Amino acid sequence: MMRYFLLISFFLMIACGNSSDNSNPNKQESTSSNDTKRIIYFGDSLTAGYGLLDFEDAWPHILTKRIKAEGYSYQMTNAGVSGDTTSGGLGRLEWVLAEKPTVFVLELGANDMLRGISPSVTKENLRAMIRQVKSQYPSTKILLVGMYATPNMGKKYAKEFNSIYPDLSKEEDVPLVPFILEKVASIRKLNQKDGIHPTEVGHKLVADTVYPYLKPLLVK
Repeated sequence: MMRYFLLISFFLMIACGNSSDNSNPNKQESTSSNDTKRIIYFGDSLTAGYGLLDFEDAWPHILTKRIKAEGYSYQMTNAGVSGDTTSGGLGRLEWVLAEKPTVFVLELGANDMLRGISPSVTKENLRAMIRQVKSQYPSTKILLVGMYATPNMGKKYAKEFNSIYPDLSKEEDVPLVPFILEKVASIRKLNQKDGIHPTEVGHKLVADTVYPYLKPLLVK
């Protein structure tokens, strides 16, 4: 119970900060082959690697290096923007999709929750993004990354918010990472001095959380 309530402090500043160098969606690996497959990680400060000295220590980069080491040929785009909401994500999705993803990892919604945005709005924004990816690139694999509401939002709100991701996973037939912060939330040594965003070690554990769900979507 105490660990659950400590989640409040962890989330309080996910929305903080403007996009910075380590949250620049243009920071990506180039490819010299038109046949090289691409993963787009589309999210907020957690994806961007907010507060890290090197943006390549963020979990999307760790994951991509890991799968490359296993023999998969994938480049990546870190399209994480600190403070982004699902409405903001929907607004910038079109130009991000110009990268023509083979796999699209969708991690958004925490900032909606922190702002008290109606879960129904968050859900429909996420649904619209999923369907836009499917419409433009029917063969693209989509991975939805889940989030939990903090208890200070109240039981009713939390119940509605927490159902967004599992419901969408079933309704849109996309795999789901239940809770991206499962291994790091509220554990001080795994978070930066602000007690909120994962450290380099924390990001490695986030990568470990996402990996089992991402790997089945990959092809060699």
